[in-house]
Amino acid sequence: MKNILLVSTVLFTLMFMSCNDAPKSELGHNEAEGVSKTNEAGEDAHGEEGHNEGEEEGHSEEEGVVELTKQQAETIGLEMKPLEERNLGNNIKVTGTLELFPQDKANISPFVGGNVSSIKVIPGDNVNKGQVLAYIEHPDIIAMQQDYQEKNDELVFLKQDFERKQTLYDKGVSSGKEFQMAQSKFRSTTSSVNGLRSQLRLLGINPDKVAEGQIYPAVPITTPISGYVDEVMISLGDYVAQQSKMFSISDNSKIYVNFKVYEKDIKQIKQGQQIYFSTASRPDELLKATVRSVGKTFESDPKALEVLADIENKDKNLLPGMYVEGRIVQGDKKGFAVPEAAIIKEGEQSFIFILDEDEEMESDKMKFKMIPVTVGITDLGFVEVNLPAEVSKDAKVVINGAYNLSSEMVKGELEHGH
Repeated sequence: MKNILLVSTVLFTLMFMSCNDAPKSELGHNEAEGVSKTNEAGEDAHGEEGHNEGEEEGHSEEEGVVELTKQQAETIGLEMKPLEERNLGNNIKVTGTLELFPQDKANISPFVGGNVSSIKVIPGDNVNKGQVLAYIEHPDIIAMQQDYQEKNDELVFLKQDFERKQTLYDKGVSSGKEFQMAQSKFRSTTSSVNGLRSQLRLLGINPDKVAEGQIYPAVPITTPISGYVDEVMISLGDYVAQQSKMFSISDNSKIYVNFKVYEKDIKQIKQGQQIYFSTASRPDELLKATVRSVGKTFESDPKALEVLADIENKDKNLLPGMYVEGRIVQGDKKGFAVPEAAIIKEGEQSFIFILDEDEEMESDKMKFKMIPVTVGITDLGFVEVNLPAEVSKDAKVVINGAYNLSSEMVKGELEHGH
């Protein structure tokens, strides 16, 4: 009986141990598997998160926006300008040239012939009224000064003789003939001396210094106006005849516009009207002028009237002879306009870029927004635009390099999609 109980106890113990081992084995397998799955999921999640962070760091999530550093903006040649209102469309189209009034240009010639001994300026130099441009010398110039000295000394003696004979004549001591001869010679010599003095002054020589005995070997050639040297038509040693052209000077600060207005438009032109015009060298920049006078005589070819206009915003880069295209304003129709180069076309839609002056932007970065606009008339290189209500009237528009910005934005979108 004891043996049976002992065997039963051993068997029961073995069965209990076997049951305990099986769950532990299953549990251990499941935990390991669970840990493995968790690690894999964690790695995947972390990988995706890292990838997303990388995308957010490289590109802006904001649609229609491109960010550049200031150096990049300079490299692609970006130019910005505040929005401007302009008169467009309801105008008279005219053409013309930039010109100078006669008193604002000078052709300089010598009063006497001579050889050029020195030249003080070159074309393009800025000169002031009275400034010396060159010197000329000639024996005749020296002889004129000598003649003046002799006549001036003679005049001193003749004056004393005339005064003495006048006194004697008044006292009845001297005859009238002697007095009249002394008077005639004194007056003629006085006239000669005064004439020579005037000639020396015209030549730029001080007659008082010459009267004291000084002789000037050369005379200065000076400019009668301030301005710029347009031409120099002499060389050292050249003989320049009297009244031969040596220099031309122009004062471009007083330039005006001479427009040609056709017969059909004359009745619409009045003094004081505004004119906007551009030059071939800078077609995207509008300058402003005001009608000064309307001509009274027709030109035959073409049959047009001259309209002179004063330029209000003078620019030193404007030169006489430049061809211009203009619009004489009729009425007060105004609207916002940008240069044609500022407009980006995508299908039927037009866009412009404006600078987003975000205070939170880093100091070396710039943000630009692409704004949809409705375009109107095009005139003188400018396009009328209707802006969304949220765009500030003080916004700065990209007027040069807009297509480069558009390319940068497309490039960024492609990289973000990848």
